[in-house]
Amino acid sequence: MNVSPMFANMSLSLPVAKAITKMGFTTPTPIQEKAIPIILKGVDAISLAETGSGKTAAYLIPVVSHLLADSERQALILAPTRELVTQISDVVKQFTQFAQEMNFAVVIGGAPLFKQLKQLARRPRIIVATPGRLVDHLRRGSLDLKKLSHLVLDEADRMFDMGFAPQVNEVIRRIPSQRQTLLFSATFPKEIRELAGRVLRNPVEIEVRKNQLPPAVIAQKMISVTVADKNDRTLDLINAATGSVIVFTRTKHRTDRLARYLEEYGVAVTRIHGDRSQGQRNKSISGFKSGLYRVMVATDIAARGLDVSEISDVINYDIPMNAEDYIHRIGRTGRAGQEGRAMTLVTPEETHDWAHIARKMGLPLPEMAKKARQAKQHRPGRQGRFFRK
Repeated sequence: MNVSPMFANMSLSLPVAKAITKMGFTTPTPIQEKAIPIILKGVDAISLAETGSGKTAAYLIPVVSHLLADSERQALILAPTRELVTQISDVVKQFTQFAQEMNFAVVIGGAPLFKQLKQLARRPRIIVATPGRLVDHLRRGSLDLKKLSHLVLDEADRMFDMGFAPQVNEVIRRIPSQRQTLLFSATFPKEIRELAGRVLRNPVEIEVRKNQLPPAVIAQKMISVTVADKNDRTLDLINAATGSVIVFTRTKHRTDRLARYLEEYGVAVTRIHGDRSQGQRNKSISGFKSGLYRVMVATDIAARGLDVSEISDVINYDIPMNAEDYIHRIGRTGRAGQEGRAMTLVTPEETHDWAHIARKMGLPLPEMAKKARQAKQHRPGRQGRFFRK
């Protein structure tokens, strides 16, 4: 068995080492190189890492190794969206392919309850779940976490952004206090710092990238439009794109409306938002990955946890709420060193909102924002304005 020397030096369990070889892993990513040895020591850790950095393997490799060393141990992985849970569970399946005793359960909303109850009745060693559905099972007594030894909070900042703080806190109250807790987050706002202070014991902080700016391979552009022109301009950008395209909208209604408009012009388009069933969302993602659909229109539910390598363009039909969401949206393109493009449609009413993001990203300010700033700087004082004779 030819395991990469860098992975071989990590003292991993044999089934995990075989899985790494089978999966074609050669060199650890920066987050894997830093996090795996620390997590193997059994200490709590805070890892600042974005989607696409290899963070899922960074915690699964050591956690699965720990579980294989002790048949009484159990791990819980919490993630904010069904899509991310599904993606994580696919990686779990790969890392446990040579350890048949390592069964796992997927616990998400919008999926058949009876199937989840059947999985949980088998006392899974690994549970991958969204917070809301996991709390449902805890309250109904269909899930026993007394043997829990590992808790992973993946994309913790996103869980709090989506309002899952009460459910996360309830889960923490219901699990053993003696455990290893791993917190992975792309950003580290006040709420996540407070959570870390409450639930982690002397955590080691792991940061692989201090710079929160998007990769240089992503060409970013602001496009001035009117509200009436948004649909037509979006269609023009899609027609000019060379590969798959994700279009981000702010609301479910706009997602549906824009998808219908694109369909009328012959675009192979799918859509994803919170009101679609899990089966519909899975079908959309699968079709988008396979090339059945060239375009996906989505709310921010797809800004994280969607791993498609051939996305050439990201279009922000609506401006994101903040700079962090902007980074995650456009991070769907330019992956694995490939070039990508990110275009943001900005109406006159949104100029100042875009200027806030542009300043944080180091992008050129729109002309209207420049003029407003200059006018503010040269504005006469109160006395000069109102009492000049």
